[in-house]
Amino acid sequence: MQTLTVRHVTHYTYANPVVFQPHRLMLRPRDSHDLRLVGAELTLWPHGNVRWMHDVFGNSVAVVDFIEPSNELKIESLLTIERYGMGSPNFEVEEGAKIYPFVYSTDDRTDLGRMLECHYPDPNGELEAWAKSFIASRPTDTMALLADINAGIHTGFAYQVRHEQGTQPPLETLRLGSGSCRDFALLLIEAARSLGFGARFVTGYLYDPALDGENVGIVGAGATHAWADIYLPGAGWIEFDPTNGSIAADNLIRVAVTRDPSQAVPVSGGFTGLVGDYLGMTVDVSVRSPQPDIAAPEPLASDLVEAESQPSEPRLPPSEPAAA
Repeated sequence: MQTLTVRHVTHYTYANPVVFQPHRLMLRPRDSHDLRLVGAELTLWPHGNVRWMHDVFGNSVAVVDFIEPSNELKIESLLTIERYGMGSPNFEVEEGAKIYPFVYSTDDRTDLGRMLECHYPDPNGELEAWAKSFIASRPTDTMALLADINAGIHTGFAYQVRHEQGTQPPLETLRLGSGSCRDFALLLIEAARSLGFGARFVTGYLYDPALDGENVGIVGAGATHAWADIYLPGAGWIEFDPTNGSIAADNLIRVAVTRDPSQAVPVSGGFTGLVGDYLGMTVDVSVRSPQPDIAAPEPLASDLVEAESQPSEPRLPPSEPAAA
């Protein structure tokens, strides 16, 4: 078990006081067998009224109604979590699914629904052909196939930090040969779906012990991160991180799962103001293992949050990317 502290600060500035529309925050992870939320503290400036809800995927979402106009918006989320790693995971895939191709049960196909379907155009079958190029033979080992695609993205594509809002379509990532972690996650998801697998998008954080000492660390650490879940009968949802070529890594801190990256924006909202009022946004994320002599923060009634805002009259601000 590893105790970690996650600090996520989003700060927007404006030339004049603006009126903030309700903001939707997706920053709080759910307790599970592999992750326990010990403490959550949310600080808002200006002050706002917070209500919590679960979205259609069961993610914890905060909706904030800000009380007063301001020329800045600052949202600071501080989490203390316990991460229970699997060590060397042994995936107990059902016998009938160990070899690809296989067919999901009727119940699984019903429940997976649109997570079995490709969401982005592939008119000439370019993405599907790329995915099929990893099939060594028919039949072939299911886990080996998925691991090869995951590794193929890690070794065959150039990682680039992108601060632009949104995610590249998979074909664009394939043709460019480069992208961010969210672009790589979506490419893997669509490739897996083209082969008949159920897959979904995961957003969260990445812990790298090297950063505890301010050293250069793993790609994607020190920022929000994104990866993919692929469903295999018997083993359930398995985490694949194509950015780092890892599978079910202990350093992945899951916050939310969605069908599509557009549904996993950490903070979204808008404001009413003049054209040109929006000056900019900064985001600061750190994931650290607390020093032994530093007590973990006390849990507060307020909850985890992260912010995204965009200029508007009413306008949507340049959202903080779901993951770098």
